[in-house]
Amino acid sequence: MRKLFGTDGIRGVANVPPMTVETALDLGRAVAFLFRNDGHQRRIVVGKDTRRSCYMFETALAAGICSMGADCWLCGPLPTPGVAHLTSSMRAEAGVVISASHNPYQDNGIKIFAADGFKLPDARELEIEQLLASGALDQHRVPAHQVGRVTRIPGVDGRYIAFLKHTFPPDLTLDGIRIVVDCANGAAYRLAPVVFEELGAEVVSLGVQPNGRNINDGCGALHPGQVQRAVIEHGAQLGVALDGDADRVIIVDEYGQVVDGDAIMALIARRMLAAGTLAQRTLVVTVMSNLGLERCIRGLGGEVRRTAVGDRYVVDEMRRGGFNLGGEQSGHLVFLDHATTGDGTLAALQVLAAMLREGKPVSELARVMTRYPQVLVNVEVAQRRPLEELSDVTRAIAAAEASLGAEGRVLVRYSGTEHKARVMVEGPSEPQIRALADELAAVLQRACARQAG
Repeated sequence: MRKLFGTDGIRGVANVPPMTVETALDLGRAVAFLFRNDGHQRRIVVGKDTRRSCYMFETALAAGICSMGADCWLCGPLPTPGVAHLTSSMRAEAGVVISASHNPYQDNGIKIFAADGFKLPDARELEIEQLLASGALDQHRVPAHQVGRVTRIPGVDGRYIAFLKHTFPPDLTLDGIRIVVDCANGAAYRLAPVVFEELGAEVVSLGVQPNGRNINDGCGALHPGQVQRAVIEHGAQLGVALDGDADRVIIVDEYGQVVDGDAIMALIARRMLAAGTLAQRTLVVTVMSNLGLERCIRGLGGEVRRTAVGDRYVVDEMRRGGFNLGGEQSGHLVFLDHATTGDGTLAALQVLAAMLREGKPVSELARVMTRYPQVLVNVEVAQRRPLEELSDVTRAIAAAEASLGAEGRVLVRYSGTEHKARVMVEGPSEPQIRALADELAAVLQRACARQAG
C-alpha cells in the first residue's frame, strides 16, 4: 500500500508532513535516480502553479535532482498538462508538477510524469516510496564534477500556446465569439486567455491576478458563480472555468447555466460517434459519472466503461483498451488523440469546435443527456478504515441499493486527496435519494466515530 501517494500524487498542507521541503528534496533525488538514462545527460522538467509555497518546493526539488547528477529544467507557473506536454516534447526523462490542483492555497502537492507524458502507475509510485524509505539514495550521490544544472526553459508559455492552438480545427476561427475565461488565479493565468484571443475570440478574463494566496479562492472550476454572472453581464456565448492547475474545466452556457464534465463528454461523444471517430465506440468514465450519461451513450449506440475515481485510472483504462475519449464529472477530460492527461483549455476548445461545426449554442448541445438527480454528501473521517469492516455501513448501503433497485446507484468511497468519505446516491426521485444519502452519511459518521474512539 502506498502511504505518500494518493490518487493524484502527494498532497497535504504546505510545510506539514508529508508536504515538507525534506520530502521534496528526497523526491527530487528519487526521481533523478529512478529515471536515469545512461545514453545522455538526464533532464527533469519541473513546473508549478501560483501558490506561495511552490517556491520552496521548486528549490528543494531542483536541489535533489541536481545532487543525483541530473539537470533540472524549470517551467515556472504552467498548467499540469503543459508540463506533461513539455516533458515528452523536450525528450526529458520525467516531469514534476508542484500543485494541489483545486485545493486552497494552504495545501500543495507533487505529481510526476514519465518521459512519455503519462502519470506514473501505482506500482512505480510504490517503488519511489520504497526507495525513499530504504535510505539507499545516500549511496548514489554523484561526485562534484557530475552535479546537475538548473535551467529555465525559454518561451514556455509560447510553446504550450502553440500546442493548444494546433488542437483546434485549422479551418475554424473564433471570430465573433465572446468568451469569459476564469483562470482561478492559477497556473493558466497568463496563457489561457491568449489561446482564445489568438484564435479570434473576444475574451473577458477573470482570475488572472494571482498573489500566492488567492488560487481557487471563490473562483474557477470549483466556484463558477462569477463566470455565470459575467456571461450574462457581457452577453458571452460561453464561459470557461479552469481550476488551479488547469487540468479540469467547467463550461457555462450562454444562459449562465453550468455544463459539467459529464455533459461535456456527452456532447463530444455524440459528435464522435456520428463521425465514427470515437475509438471502439466507447467512452471511459469513473464511478462518479451520472447514470444519465451512461444511458445517453448507450442510446446513441456507444458503450461506457467505468473506472475508480481519478483521471489517472481513466487514462490507464483508455490506454489498455485503445480508447480515445474519457474523463470525470468534475471536469477532467482526456482527449488521447491530442494529450496524455486532462487539459481544461484543450477541452474548452473542443466544445467550441462542436458549437461552430453544428451552428448550435452549448445549451442546445448539452441537452443530448438527461441527468439523473444525484446527491453527494462528504463526511469528515480521521482514518480510512476499509468499509467492509464497518458492518453497520455495509448493511445501510445494501438497504439503500435495495430501495432504489435498477433505477439508481449508491457509491460510498474515501477521498484520495482529503480526509473525507464521500456518499453518492442517484435515482429518479431527489427527495428519496437525499434522504438515503443523509442516512448513509449519518451511519458512516457514527461508525467512524466508534472506530476512532
